[in-house]
Amino acid sequence: MGFQGNIEEHLLATKLAMRNKGIEGEASIIKRPREVDEIDGLIIPGGESTVMGILGSFNGVLNRIKERAMEGLPIMGTCAGLIMMAKRTYDRVVGETHQPLLGILNVMVERNSFGRQRESFELPLKIPVLGNKDFPGVFIRAPSIKECYEGVEVLCMLREHIVGVKQGKLLGLAFHPELSGDLRLHEYFLDLI
Repeated sequence: MGFQGNIEEHLLATKLAMRNKGIEGEASIIKRPREVDEIDGLIIPGGESTVMGILGSFNGVLNRIKERAMEGLPIMGTCAGLIMMAKRTYDRVVGETHQPLLGILNVMVERNSFGRQRESFELPLKIPVLGNKDFPGVFIRAPSIKECYEGVEVLCMLREHIVGVKQGKLLGLAFHPELSGDLRLHEYFLDLI
């Protein structure tokens, strides 16, 4: 979904991952409901989830994404994208946000779990589905997953915080793999497609 956020970084990482896996295809920016019908997978990037939700609700793209998700469309949400996918979200400081959400991932997400912009950081993560090598976790005003419900598999933790989950073909990440220089999560997502 390409309203704002790390769109270009995800496009580049996806194209490189496709090349690495020998996949022919196209990575493109999606902004309209009709464009959602033409895709095999969707990445919802980091950015500002409230703005993304308002814009997506206004033009109808959120409703179409939700419908396609129920049909089995693979979706990866990173940072704000994770927030958008969640059944429920709240902010660590301000509480309930009442923002537009897709509500397709059976989790409750806390926005800004690790603090605001100045508390952003990078730490290695153990993600067993990717092998033994640590993954560089880039956390920028990052959320975390406070509760997981039916059908959700935890993929990775940062101390006591859940920061990566999978539910069927839905992948929710609290961090920014597109900024890591490591293509393994984009390749993993392509395998879901």
